[in-house]
Amino acid sequence: MANHKSAKKRIRQSEKRKLHNKYYAKTARNAIKNLREIENKEEAKTLLPKVCSLLDKLAKKNIIHNNKASNLKSGLYVKINKM
Repeated sequence: MANHKSAKKRIRQSEKRKLHNKYYAKTARNAIKNLREIENKEEAKTLLPKVCSLLDKLAKKNIIHNNKASNLKSGLYVKINKM
């Protein structure tokens, strides 16, 4: 366990950030899953910009890596174009 006041504060901060990041990462995973399950191309095309925007925001805040966001977006575009 931490002995210094600053170390205790750092533990509190990291726990709070972990919960925050976990929530947004889970939200993104659910949005991607919902988009992949859609069978209608028109519905998928309307939802795609929202999901891509969400991924870009997460990458910008370093919740997920930039390349991971790009790879996910690319896969979603490929899937929707093949419909």
